[in-house]
Amino acid sequence: MEAFLDLVKDMWDFLKVRKKYWLAPLIFTIVFMGTLIVFTQGSVIAPFIYSIF
Repeated sequence: MEAFLDLVKDMWDFLKVRKKYWLAPLIFTIVFMGTLIVFTQGSVIAPFIYSIF
């Protein structure tokens, strides 16, 4: 868990130092879609996820 928090902190520092704030919504969306796919794999919600793409 500590490694994950270090990764998040490094990503935030990258965005802050290089002033790439426009990447934050993109990264959030990709992470959200990835966790949604992982947690709904093999469930009833899976067909609805495919319609998003």
